[in-house]
Amino acid sequence: MLNKTFLSNIFVLDQEEALDFYVGTLGLEKRQDVDLGFMRWLTVGAPGDDRELLLEVPASPPYDADSAAKLRELVSKGAAGGTFFQTDDAAGTYEALKAKNVEFTDELTEHFYGTDMGIRDPFGNSLRISQLKSPEEIAAGPAPGEFGGPE
Repeated sequence: MLNKTFLSNIFVLDQEEALDFYVGTLGLEKRQDVDLGFMRWLTVGAPGDDRELLLEVPASPPYDADSAAKLRELVSKGAAGGTFFQTDDAAGTYEALKAKNVEFTDELTEHFYGTDMGIRDPFGNSLRISQLKSPEEIAAGPAPGEFGGPE
């Protein structure tokens, strides 16, 4: 049976621009950069984390031309899914990203599960960055009126 997630993808429209953003701006590491002939296999990952994120251009193969065009349109609208990152210093990360003129969709906010923020990559993808509380604090649930907590 399955025992580990090691790779996820995020659709990008330009791999060089994506590499600059995910490595240069967010501080991820470039892991693999391989020309497969029919595509460039480009992955990044957070330092110390063995999971990787494939920076994938929606194209043929594996997508037909019509599907690839629709995927590119969804990415541009921010409707192609979301990726979640974790940090040990939400406030510091927030200030560093503001200084780099990253587009925020949600400012730094305290929640019952921790502190988080929403940003977009240069292509429109939705990214969330969270500093999570302990499992015990999260299990206590939301405060009254927060995220469906009791009124």
